[in-house]
Amino acid sequence: MAEGVRLTDEQRLDWLRLIRSENIGPRTFRDLINHFGGAHAAIEALPSLARRGGAARPGRICSREEAEAELEAARAEGVAFVALGEPDYPLRLQMIDDAPPLLAVRGQIASLSRPFLAIVGSRNASAAGVKFAQTLARDLGLAGFGIVSGLARGIDAAAHRASLATGTVAVLAGGHARIYPPEHADLLAQILAEGAAISEMPHAWEPRARDFPRRNRLISGLSLGVIIVEAARRSGSLITARFAGEQGREVFAVPGSPLDPRAEGTNGLIKQGATMVTEAADVINTIEPILGRGIEVPPAREPAAEGPPEMEPAADERARIIGLLGPSPVSIDDLVRVSGAKPAIVRTVLLELEIAGRLERHGGAMVSLV
Repeated sequence: MAEGVRLTDEQRLDWLRLIRSENIGPRTFRDLINHFGGAHAAIEALPSLARRGGAARPGRICSREEAEAELEAARAEGVAFVALGEPDYPLRLQMIDDAPPLLAVRGQIASLSRPFLAIVGSRNASAAGVKFAQTLARDLGLAGFGIVSGLARGIDAAAHRASLATGTVAVLAGGHARIYPPEHADLLAQILAEGAAISEMPHAWEPRARDFPRRNRLISGLSLGVIIVEAARRSGSLITARFAGEQGREVFAVPGSPLDPRAEGTNGLIKQGATMVTEAADVINTIEPILGRGIEVPPAREPAAEGPPEMEPAADERARIIGLLGPSPVSIDDLVRVSGAKPAIVRTVLLELEIAGRLERHGGAMVSLV
């Protein structure tokens, strides 16, 4: 297992408080840590950041009591919080630009160090689709790969069940105390014997529709590649495939009958350049060269010394940067170039706006004004 920094209990509590506070997502969390040197200093700065960003009132900051209660509830169910950069944090997931700062893990944490492949597909799966997903998951598991999926009905459940003995990881859309769908609680219990379940959501979070796409980026982020077995034209599995492409992961698709709507999405992926899969060897032959290359991941850390930022934007700099923003996404590099401000100044203004709830971040380091 790779060497890495481990947070103290106090730092872990501060990390949880920060990521559970209003208007703080994974990218904002990372920017705050980099800017202020640590989570504690960032939490202290949130009210002034929100005020300078134009918020009418400070956003809700997760209290120490709330964070301690979540940690205690999670611990009672065998859930551990693994921080970005710690040795147990999955290396592939750490490479994506919006990796969760804290990953709530239940089951065999050591299983997260394996090379993973994701298998996802239709909830309303055909019998042939379920059978193929099971065969593929079993063969890939025997070849040494862990199988990642989303614990959903249909293809996801078939992939999990077929790889119970070799190790599988369920990525949850809600918290560990709110398993969805509820009837898969028994399946999850079987998964935990050799594999794990992970979530970035609060322990008691009930999953909503918009949480599933957010979960899908973790399914692809954990994996070397994503295999879509069945997917209609508008399918959550295609969202996972899109994330895989954006994250530099391999995209595989299983062909199906042109007459079956459940194959429309997978056939479309093949037309767009996804690797066609009719047996496990198709996946293994593509993945083996990737495994031959080393994975370089810059370690995340919580510096021991926390202090105030080196510089704050002047009023005219802040106004100039905000004036360059609008509803259309613009790259941060362009903001730096056009504004003439130092990169640190631009990042500070963007942090202020985000904490105030006035900034939206997009892929490719693009931002827009809400």
